[in-house]
Amino acid sequence: MPATTSPADLYRHSLRLLLDKDIPAWVGLWVDDGVMEFPFAPTGWPARLEGREAIADYMRHYPDHIDLHDFPDLRIHETTDAGTIVVEMRGVGRTVETGGAFDMTYIAVVTVQDGRFTSYRDYWNPLAVQARGVDFTGTSAR
Repeated sequence: MPATTSPADLYRHSLRLLLDKDIPAWVGLWVDDGVMEFPFAPTGWPARLEGREAIADYMRHYPDHIDLHDFPDLRIHETTDAGTIVVEMRGVGRTVETGGAFDMTYIAVVTVQDGRFTSYRDYWNPLAVQARGVDFTGTSAR
């Protein structure tokens, strides 16, 4: 994506890549020293990932565990900082291991600079990872 892409357009593009299960391209949207944070991460799950490689390692097996079908209810809010957006959405699909429904609610604070993600604070619902087949990070303390 060009550096002139708005944060909202970059975010929408990133969702398309996740639906296409193109994790390498999704990771390519990040700056080298990007930071991804999970303030509500349960015990045993990472709360902070520093650098594109750590983010790539975290996301590498995502499609093997969660088959995303859609991101309904997407709302992107601009802020007073042109490079920061607040996103509200749901991710729906199925868990690969069980075939069960996957329905996760997200709020994210995302910062973009020069057409790349620099930070992503993901306020996802940790209760949803208690279902079998959702631990795509391999770090769960279960």
